[in-house]
Amino acid sequence: MTRLPHAGPLTDPWLQRFRPRDDATLRLVCFPHAGGSASFYHPLSAALPEQVEVVAVQYPGRQERRHEQPLDTIADLADEAFRALRHWADRPLALFGHSMGAVIAFEVARRLEQHLDVSPAMLYASGRRAPSRIRHTTVHLRSDDGIITELRRLSGTDTTLLADPEVVRMIMPAVRGDYTAIERYRAQGDASVRCPITVLTGRDDPQTTADEAAAWRGHTTADTTVTTFPGGHFFIMSHQDAVLAELRSSLTRLIC
Repeated sequence: MTRLPHAGPLTDPWLQRFRPRDDATLRLVCFPHAGGSASFYHPLSAALPEQVEVVAVQYPGRQERRHEQPLDTIADLADEAFRALRHWADRPLALFGHSMGAVIAFEVARRLEQHLDVSPAMLYASGRRAPSRIRHTTVHLRSDDGIITELRRLSGTDTTLLADPEVVRMIMPAVRGDYTAIERYRAQGDASVRCPITVLTGRDDPQTTADEAAAWRGHTTADTTVTTFPGGHFFIMSHQDAVLAELRSSLTRLIC
């Protein structure tokens, strides 16, 4: 097994540590959705057991990294996130990703297993169909107005912000880059992990059918659990209390 480095000060721009817990039993690493940022997971850091430390990934091109060039491939996003996280694998990790973030979390889990022989305690794949289930979509080729229409449809971004031309101008490079990355992503045919997968899905999510969510079972050699919530693509916001209760229960089992 590869010897793991001890975690040092968290100064990497790829990672944000909202509530540092040096004595944490487990770290939950969170990956944002397309157009999302690390701050999306700030409320989560206060809602989980004290033994769990939340570390959120911050992709370039947004918030304090808004002047950086966004990355537009899942491979590049996963490579950079893995590079930052390898120094924080000195204790058990669980990975949580929503939508595009679920795919990046999956690819980071693969890198952890392949390069460090570290298997996450759990991969939480939220609001995303299995990597093997391909839909040919081209949102990234639309005009700015067309992309804004898609963001409104999925109800994941404050509509008042989307009505502000200055905000749209600021976020559009990152949003377009994210859509380019996820829409062009194709998993290797045998892509899988050794860790268990918990799939969280919305009953009315236009992006993921029940069958597409269940297909995550083909991407792990361990167990897969699928939990369905009411709501659409952003059920994790509209039914936040239920999602948090499920996460607390699952993480408590991991740390006991």
